[in-house]
Amino acid sequence: MPIYTRFGDKGKTSLIGGEIVPKSDLRVEAYGSVDELNAALGLVLAFSEMEAVTSTLAGVQDDLFVIGSELASKGRKTRTITPVRMSRLEAEIDRMSSELPPLNHFILPGGSKAASLLHFARTVCRRTERKAIALSERDKINPDTIVYLNRLGDLLFVLARYVNYRKKVPETVWRGK
Repeated sequence: MPIYTRFGDKGKTSLIGGEIVPKSDLRVEAYGSVDELNAALGLVLAFSEMEAVTSTLAGVQDDLFVIGSELASKGRKTRTITPVRMSRLEAEIDRMSSELPPLNHFILPGGSKAASLLHFARTVCRRTERKAIALSERDKINPDTIVYLNRLGDLLFVLARYVNYRKKVPETVWRGK
């Protein structure tokens, strides 16, 4: 399969199923953001030294490929994200949160390399969620996609805190002015 086809040189792309749309289409923006999120998680994995993080994110990366293909298919039959996946994310959030000190203040994103990258991935996830919501206001998409992305943003926040806690890197509390 060639890497370049010249098909997209005029600002168009094809969805799964063959429909041609502009590269600026909300659907392309949504699945492109999923791809960007997956790449951000790849960065986290490159810097993570914790099995709890790498095993969790490996499953998330698989899920994001499912979501990306689902968004790129525009109603065609593909694998879909199901509530079982959200339950797994919630179980991870609960497990890791139980080891963390309570959070009584806002914290600034940062800390170790892996935690900083997790915070960055969280912001990419929240933008991806907003793009999926914008698409859902125009076209029908799997509503579990939005729930999954919302829960994933929560997981990435907890993972960042978990990494810093395990590495004994203190959180920076935001106190305002």
